[in-house]
Amino acid sequence: MEASRSVFDALGTTGVVVTTDRRALAPATDAVLAEVAAIDLACSRFRTDSDLTRLNSSAPLPVDVSPLLLDALEIALRAARVTDGDVDPTVGRALRIVGYDRDFSRVPPDGPATKSVTVARRWPEIAIDRDAGTASVPCGVELDLGATAKAFAADRAAAAAHARVGCGVLVSLGGDLSLAGMAPAGGWPVLLSDHHAADLREVGPTVALHSGGLATSGTAARRWRRGGVDLHHLIDPKTGRPAREVWRTVSVAAQSCVDANIASTAAMIRGADAPQWLAALGLHARLVAPDGAQTVVGSWGAPAWAGACSP
Repeated sequence: MEASRSVFDALGTTGVVVTTDRRALAPATDAVLAEVAAIDLACSRFRTDSDLTRLNSSAPLPVDVSPLLLDALEIALRAARVTDGDVDPTVGRALRIVGYDRDFSRVPPDGPATKSVTVARRWPEIAIDRDAGTASVPCGVELDLGATAKAFAADRAAAAAHARVGCGVLVSLGGDLSLAGMAPAGGWPVLLSDHHAADLREVGPTVALHSGGLATSGTAARRWRRGGVDLHHLIDPKTGRPAREVWRTVSVAAQSCVDANIASTAAMIRGADAPQWLAALGLHARLVAPDGAQTVVGSWGAPAWAGACSP
């Protein structure tokens, strides 16, 4: 059957669902929207009724939270461990101080200068009690799960949609892309772009994916100015400021969207050391410098390459 797609707003970005069977698009989209709504309620830093907001505002006391937030927290802590703290969920306060303190569509594009905030390595102090269904954060720490929760949502949504409709499903949430079920012949063609809302008719590099996930992290889409300084949303935990822009975008393929996102985000933070680090993990990646120069890792771009490998 001919592939079909739906496009919608989700998690402050653009969501896309594609199915290999046109008849499956509506129920697959319904399944995806349900998963996205659940993640938003659990993990949003900007909703007053979210589990994450209650957790941040109750430090250091343990708080009853949903199993979904506990899952998201465990993923965020794994990201911190495997990247030696480069992907750190405790950068919430630093993001707020530099101006990303609300849904990005409402962030003023310009404003007065902001101060620096030191981000101590306090993610090991986050406590999760599965038996009690609680979590706690230390005093002075504000969590932001933006680096992993969207990818987690994409993986969950693709799996839920496939379970409902049975055919091949692709889910993209702002550049975080997850596949479930059998891909179309030749794989899913994916356009790589600096911006998640790029026109699909745009001319640019494409890859063919058969399984797993792909994530693109970059600084082009979420930018603003404070005190005449250009800022973006990828915080370097070592400085508490937006990371130095060695790369404009980094795209990584892995066995899941979560794994791809962890790697692409860490690569943006690591800068010049990123290609060697990604290669040591056995990942396929494409890194684009601010001047457009490209660096590829693994088999990215090879004619035989068609998807994810094991990290």
